[in-house]
Parts: sequence; structure tokens; C-alpha cells
Amino acid sequence: MDINFNKNEDHNKLLVSDMLQKFAKVKLGGGQKRIDKLHAEGKMTARERIDYLLDSNAKSIEIGGFVGEGMYEEHGGCPSGGVVVKIGYIKGKQCIVVANDATVKAGAWFPITGKKNLRAQEIAMENRLPIIYLVDSAGVYLPLQDEIFPDKEHFGRIFRNNAIMSSMGITQIAAVMGSCVAGGAYLPIMSDEALIVDKTGSIFLAGSYLVKAAIGETIDNETLGGATTHCEISGVTDFKAKDDAAALDRIKSIVSK
Repeated sequence: MDINFNKNEDHNKLLVSDMLQKFAKVKLGGGQKRIDKLHAEGKMTARERIDYLLDSNAKSIEIGGFVGEGMYEEHGGCPSGGVVVKIGYIKGKQCIVVANDATVKAGAWFPITGKKNLRAQEIAMENRLPIIYLVDSAGVYLPLQDEIFPDKEHFGRIFRNNAIMSSMGITQIAAVMGSCVAGGAYLPIMSDEALIVDKTGSIFLAGSYLVKAAIGETIDNETLGGATTHCEISGVTDFKAKDDAAALDRIKSIVSK
């Protein structure tokens, strides 16, 4: 019995080791080159943003780290479903944080991305946890756009959940830390508090090139949907932050109250 027990223990250790090695690769998202590109733009990665936001001395757990495993390989893959979800503590308050991974197709939504976001919202509703959205997304992944909306349990339901959580008194805070385009733009707007990072954050249904193609008007993205436009003119966002760290510090302050 002792020999069999030891064999089983060794086998389990190998399985855990294999899983951790796989997860280390998943955590790189779209790869080191894309991580370096984000850093060059003065931005944090999704995981860095979450780590900065959560209390460092408190427990946290990642949800759905292996979502997207083996999927969409013909499109280059979708590590973690292109979005990182963690439950942890912010200023001593348990929250769930959802962060688009901009290293995976610029944070675009695959069908599985929508499913994972819905699961995060369900956890927030079931446990009455405040939910924090860290938005950095190019919108729906266009080659698969016909698979994003049709299902009852899919993208459109996210906005229904926004409304339900609002009625339940569950706090929703969104920080736009990069692109926030098309259907994904509704989510931060429907949150209780919306922040935007100056010069890197933008919110619009379509960017300047599509505006030019559709109606012939020439406009730059910053004027169309940047931080100044939305904080000082449209009123879509509540706070303008100078960089990622300042936006995350503001979220910490809001949660602490």
C-alpha cells in the first residue's frame, strides 16, 4: 500500500507540475512581444493591473484561467478567453475584477470571452460582490462576430446583467484603460462609476477611420471619444486619470468608501 500511495503521490505531483507549466504559458497572453509593446505605451498588462489593484497581503483566486484552451487555433488562439477574472480583496472588501487582456487580439471579444464575462457577473450576483471592469478592448472579434450575440446566454445578456446588478445594489466600477469600442462600450457606461485614462482610453461605437468612411467627416480618435471629450462634454465618464496607476488608485479609494 505504501508503494502504491507513493506512486500516486508522484503522479499527482507530475500532473500539478504540468498544469503549472501550462498556466505559466497562459499567463503570457498574446506573448512577450505584445507585453513589451503595452509597456512601451505606458500601460500595464491585465494581470499587472489586477495585481496592483488587489490587496497584496490577502488571498485571491483566479477564475477560468484555462478558458479558451485549444480553441480558435486557426485565429491564433485565445489564452484565458482574452480576459482575466480574479476574486480578491480591495481595501479589505472582497470584489471580483474582470480585465480585458489587450495582448490577445487587442482585447477583442471571442464568443468564449462573452461566456467568461457572463460567468463573472453571475458570481458577482450570486455572492453580492462588487465587480470591477478594467476595459481595454477592440470590441467584438469581427471574423467571428456572427457567433457573439445570438445566444440568450451571450454578449447582449451582459448589459441586462448590468441593469439587474444595479437594481440589486451591487456596485459596478469601470475603468477604461485603452480602447472601448462598439458593443463593449455600453458596459462601462452602465456602471455606477466610470473612469478613463487620459490619452490611452477612448470610448466610441466606431473609430475615426470608420467615421470618415461612413459620413466623410475627418476627426481624430481623441476628439471623437477621448478622456477630455467624455469627462468634460458628454458626461459619459466620471473621472479622468493621468495613467493606469492613477485610475487604479481611484478605484481603491472608491471601494474604501
